Amino acid sequence: MSTLRVTAEVLTVHPHPNADALELAQVGLYRAVVAKGAYRTGDAAVYIPEQSVLPAALIEELGLTGRLAGGNHDRVRAVRLRGELSQGLVCRPRALGDVDLARAAADRTDFAERLGVVQWVPPVPPTMSGEVESAPELMPWVDIENIQRYPDVFAPGEPVVLTEKLHGSACLLTYHAEEDRTYVSSKGFGAKSLALKEDPRNLYWRAVRAHGVAEAAARLAGRLGARRVGIFGEVYGAGVQDLTYGADGRRESLGYAVFDVSAEIDGTLVWLDAAGLLAGELPLVPRLFEGPYDVGRVLEVATGRESVSGRELHLREGVVIRPATERYSPVTGGRAIAKAVSPAYLTRKGGTEYE
Repeated sequence: MSTLRVTAEVLTVHPHPNADALELAQVGLYRAVVAKGAYRTGDAAVYIPEQSVLPAALIEELGLTGRLAGGNHDRVRAVRLRGELSQGLVCRPRALGDVDLARAAADRTDFAERLGVVQWVPPVPPTMSGEVESAPELMPWVDIENIQRYPDVFAPGEPVVLTEKLHGSACLLTYHAEEDRTYVSSKGFGAKSLALKEDPRNLYWRAVRAHGVAEAAARLAGRLGARRVGIFGEVYGAGVQDLTYGADGRRESLGYAVFDVSAEIDGTLVWLDAAGLLAGELPLVPRLFEGPYDVGRVLEVATGRESVSGRELHLREGVVIRPATERYSPVTGGRAIAKAVSPAYLTRKGGTEYE
């Protein structure tokens, strides 16, 4: 999930091809449908991204009562309006009437708290929850920003790798070599430095035991001379999310695929190439493209049918983009890593969004 930031943005306005009374306001590579004439190219306005939850007063002010997603009709989701994909909201809230939005855009001011906008937190089904314990040694996962919001994370032509983004639930495993102990957690619990106590009913522990992830992590720690090794994988199948990739959800066929690896070596945390280290030992997310970065190519690869099952059973969620050589990004303030999500995935009917 991307981090929540509600910022002022300088807009580029495009005609709506199918509606005389609507236009498209562009932020990064996102486009949001707006009323015609409300904004001009070069204007600054506030952008509220997808998966934001809005307070009732702001919903009413924007004329969106009953029109947003979720049981309380308060969550921003991608929608198609007259055939065009609209991602996020562009507006000028009254609460920011005294703010110079052009300057705020230059300063990257975050207005989420001032507007009462919070990030939507996916629900956690019982099979993904359980009894937890403090785990300060757990290696946490990081939020991945959307390339459409931050298209400059990578330079044009920079060598990158695209892997398939799976619609499942992230499983965080840390092997602590000094303690010879394995910690398992979810993304939500992991962000709080909490690990799930082993339970044969728990989804993550079922996947870890079925695929021998802990043993692979211990072997990898020995090869690297690492104090800790983190293996990050996606658990998928029937009963996890609406996209199953052909896995029926039973213990022996519960889907699992590694998407990242980290290690603590000589006191330094490093991110490593999962394919180079674990190929043949653990299932890996499919690698779809290696070559020069081109945002158009990235968005093209993000669409289409999934390749996990080998049978193209359903649509693809998207892709994760990494540089061929791991590096820092001043755009994200952390790892140079981003995602691109398929429009068909965003607007599918009956989709589940659990942790």
